[in-house]
Amino acid sequence: MATTRKQPPHTLVIDIGGTGIKMITTDGEARPLTERARMLTPQPATPEAVLEVIRELIAGQPGSHARVSVGFPGVVRHGVVHTAPNLSTDDWRGFDLATALTDLTGHPTRAINDAELQGLGVIDGKGVEMVLTLGTGLGTGLYTDGVLVPNLELAHHPFEKRQTYEERVGNAERERVGNSKWRHRVLRALVIIDHVFNPDLIHLGGGNARKLDPEMLPADVRLFDNVEGLSGGVRLWQGVAGTAS
Repeated sequence: MATTRKQPPHTLVIDIGGTGIKMITTDGEARPLTERARMLTPQPATPEAVLEVIRELIAGQPGSHARVSVGFPGVVRHGVVHTAPNLSTDDWRGFDLATALTDLTGHPTRAINDAELQGLGVIDGKGVEMVLTLGTGLGTGLYTDGVLVPNLELAHHPFEKRQTYEERVGNAERERVGNSKWRHRVLRALVIIDHVFNPDLIHLGGGNARKLDPEMLPADVRLFDNVEGLSGGVRLWQGVAGTAS
């Protein structure tokens, strides 16, 4: 009698950002089953307001899923939020995001930093890899042989002129100084990050990565798009060290 190979469960992947909240459903091989849905992040972005947007997005998702992965713009330890610098509210500190979304969806949920989640979807899993996302702020992830080193939060480290990386290359500063000057700042940041961490590859994504000239980027920098990154929600359930809720 032939045996039927059990298919991995579908995963609902949620990306909470400072500007927008994105969602997609993938199969067990991280292939998209739906179009990416997006709604603006509410202002103020309190936990209750963000969960309400997620509830609305889920209502519009076709099909079904058996588990949930969520990326959050801040430090997340064991599913609990510790910082939320780009959501402009202290209400997130100590908020158990994984449990809240488990209650909301009725499915087991894992939650980590948003850039780290996207990195799981794009890394090769060999050597030292960095993931940087250019959006409202600067998201960062560090991996060694495919294993996440969690909560690096390089964005808030000193960069230049007594300012942090996020203060120099975040979206507010890009809008203030213009794309040309901002691009040169990003290139300087890439050089410093390369010298400090000596990664084999730097994966660069986020909405503002589209504003860079690929030909100006160093040879060890690879661009990726948001949908690629969201596929990291599947790998979050594959026993990667440092990621379990």
